[in-house]
Amino acid sequence: MPEGQIYKIHSDFYYVNSDGKSYECKLREVLKKTKQSVYVGDFVEFNNGAIEKILTRQNYIPRPSVANVDRIIIISAVKEPDLSFSQLNRYIAFAKYYGIEAVLCFNKNDLSSDDKMIEKVFSIYEPLGYDILFTSALEGLGIEEFKEILEGKTSVLCGSSGVGKSSLINAVSGLNLRTKEVSEKTQRGTHTTRHCEIITINENTRIVDTPGFSNLKFDFILPLDVDKLFPEIYKYKSECKFQDCLHINETGCSVKEHFGDIDETRYQSYLEFVEEAKEYKEKVKFEGTKKETTHKKHNDEIAVKISSRKRQSARNTIRQNLYKDIENERID
Repeated sequence: MPEGQIYKIHSDFYYVNSDGKSYECKLREVLKKTKQSVYVGDFVEFNNGAIEKILTRQNYIPRPSVANVDRIIIISAVKEPDLSFSQLNRYIAFAKYYGIEAVLCFNKNDLSSDDKMIEKVFSIYEPLGYDILFTSALEGLGIEEFKEILEGKTSVLCGSSGVGKSSLINAVSGLNLRTKEVSEKTQRGTHTTRHCEIITINENTRIVDTPGFSNLKFDFILPLDVDKLFPEIYKYKSECKFQDCLHINETGCSVKEHFGDIDETRYQSYLEFVEEAKEYKEKVKFEGTKKETTHKKHNDEIAVKISSRKRQSARNTIRQNLYKDIENERID
């Protein structure tokens, strides 16, 4: 059966690249019934315009919904819109959570002459081991360095609307993706990219263009796990007096003793994410009662379960047949 990779999803159609050719496919009904997630970047088996099987993923991120990528390039704007360290830390933490390498790219560098901002970026993120580059898609600044980072990889570009993702792709690919200016009134960009799509730069280099978004929340992990997303905080955790220390106002907190070594914007982001995680903890606190579900998972595959009523009916039938066999033996 032919294999290929989904490079675009639009409505109910899945566009698959296989051996340099594009195929428009639909999902088999059995895959729809199992409610299996399907992402751009998934490798699949397909036949006669129908996707039969989703192959094992190397990795994935649910937002933007992309699978099998080598790195996440987080695009931020130096100006228009103004650089938000809170939003940047959010993207970095998501990449950390899903175990995917992150690169920090600061676009629209031509709009700012503030060297202090550049110094601050390097002072915070370079010690954490992140590759950092400043670009201007408009003036071509840093584009060669951007190409070098992309080379030989499948990179997903993520960032808020208006930071210049499409402009950067145009600069390295020769394409003419639609772009739009940031609103002067709201200082926000508008969505010019409507869906995720893999764009081939050359034989070994691909970019996943994604819609802009900003409302990521850490409402899926517990508060005690948030510090794992901040290496400069987590490294002190073992020295805290209590194992369940949240590094806020607890006695004997080693993180508090090292506040001078932790950037204030990073710590503020940590506190924000802890509060979001607390909401999740409250949500799941009273959900311990086992509920009957219509699906079950085995070996990372989801299968439709037989309903409890049908299972009971099947058991009754087995029991009745057993009694009949026993009765027949007595008669014989």
